[in-house]
Amino acid sequence: MILRPNPSLGVPIYLQLMEQVKHAIETGALRPGEQLPGIRPLAEELVINPNTVAKAYRELEHEGVIELRHGAGAFVSGQAVKSKKAADSLRTAQPIVAAAIQRLRERGLTDEEIRRLFEAELAGTFTQGQAAVPLTFVRSQ
Repeated sequence: MILRPNPSLGVPIYLQLMEQVKHAIETGALRPGEQLPGIRPLAEELVINPNTVAKAYRELEHEGVIELRHGAGAFVSGQAVKSKKAADSLRTAQPIVAAAIQRLRERGLTDEEIRRLFEAELAGTFTQGQAAVPLTFVRSQ
């Protein structure tokens, strides 16, 4: 795995490292259980402060992408693959939601009305096209 932060990007180095590790996982260059380079050796190789690598690793651990094992190092988490699958699902669902919102707007509903419809549907208060509770936001024409 090759990490190459670019100080001239204007993006903090630790964020660049985080994104590069995530990209390596998404592309399969890093797999669950695989060990990442140690903090000090990586910092020396990249000629950056070890605290920068440590911060990136801590943030990645907080996000569930890696696991830090005291005395053993940093390892790609099994959760990282699940997170990628969840992100992929969200990416494929987004156009469906966008199309539904567009159709509702074309019917004259406001964003607030659309939001309430989505919330009611998620809460289970809509059944078979009938409202289980009165909807006060529906405009009369």
